[in-house]
Amino acid sequence: MSGSCTPGMMPGMPEAPRIKHIEDIPAIPAAGVGYRMVRRELGITAFGINAFTANAGEHLIEEHDETGSGAGRHEELYVVIAGHARFTIDGSEHDAPAGTLVFLPDPASHRMAIALADGTTAIALGGTPGRAYQVSPWEATFAAKPLADAGDPGAAADQIATVLPDYPGNAHILYNLACFEALAGRRDDAIAHLRDAVELAPDMREWAAKDEDFDAIRDDPEFPS
Repeated sequence: MSGSCTPGMMPGMPEAPRIKHIEDIPAIPAAGVGYRMVRRELGITAFGINAFTANAGEHLIEEHDETGSGAGRHEELYVVIAGHARFTIDGSEHDAPAGTLVFLPDPASHRMAIALADGTTAIALGGTPGRAYQVSPWEATFAAKPLADAGDPGAAADQIATVLPDYPGNAHILYNLACFEALAGRRDDAIAHLRDAVELAPDMREWAAKDEDFDAIRDDPEFPS
């Protein structure tokens, strides 16, 4: 038998690489920071990866942990690739100039970072030990936000609604879906999804009480107040 193909495999070219400069991936303003959605942009499915860019004095990484309804309970590695940052992790500060690796093995660790120089950029990689990668719920809501920012909250709501089956009973998805529905004038849908979110996560009742996205439906007798 001639040729060098592996039995059972068809000859052909490998899948083409996907190459982009990080600055070519739009920075989405969300949670007080600029998210560059690397995973979605490149179509990565095996692991989580995103990037963040900030100028001096701005939040580079928002205050959070990986245990909430929007999180994936991931181990996370932050890599500062440009500029200079200061991380605060569980109350302790850590200097992080370019080239610094910051690994958080515990999803419950509270973390945030401030940029100390303009153009500071960090990459975050994450996953859950022993489990195939699953996209964190927050990603779907952040990806929909530019549609609402551009004046089409209905399109943002429609986009989030497509992932509802992927995250059954997830309070984060339901809450943000309700936000966009309220902005789009879909009063009944917004009330229903907000009530479901509050039932799953009662602390969201306080969020809703202050969230301007719900101003148009706050007078509804079914609004969870």
